[in-house]
Amino acid sequence: MARYIGPICKLCRREGEKLFLKGSKCLGPKCIMERRKPSPGGGRGRRTRKLSDYGLRLREKQKLRRMYGILDRQFRRYFRMAERKRGITGEVLLQLLERRLDNIVFRLGFAISRNEARQLVRHGHFEVNEKRVNIPSYLVKAGDTIKARDKSKKIKDVMEFTKEREMPGWLELDRKSLAGTVAKIPSRKEIAVPVQEKLIVELLSR
Repeated sequence: MARYIGPICKLCRREGEKLFLKGSKCLGPKCIMERRKPSPGGGRGRRTRKLSDYGLRLREKQKLRRMYGILDRQFRRYFRMAERKRGITGEVLLQLLERRLDNIVFRLGFAISRNEARQLVRHGHFEVNEKRVNIPSYLVKAGDTIKARDKSKKIKDVMEFTKEREMPGWLELDRKSLAGTVAKIPSRKEIAVPVQEKLIVELLSR
């Protein structure tokens, strides 16, 4: 599956805020957003221009898809899925992204970043309802149980690092068995993503 393989910190600079794409490095003084004045880069003394309405909507879309580590074509597919479902399109879109298996692994604290979670899933370290799943984009449902396989006990070391991370209320975690359960589909208030999804809907609905 295609994925972005360019410089990661460049994405945060382009959006002007931390996207937490490199795990622990984003939390320390080595983060480029801590060492430099946030700017999109692209040359010394480059002037920042006021964004047009289209530019504002585009930036929100780019920010969201980069946070979840997906490319534009896949992102548009999620949007078409959200349009066909009942409910507010922007909220449904966020729910679909949150239901991705790699995101669930990240939210449960089994990985430091979504990129790491994606790699762990691809290498077959997790089971969903006792069945091995190695597809990062697999959409979990309410009631599903995600568990690290027996040979993946090294994940405990990662969980020690992420134990201070706030656990979403729609997920339940059993640290002893290295398993998590999706208690319900999250509402918009339970999805901690700093984007204005309404602008994304306006952009992609044109």
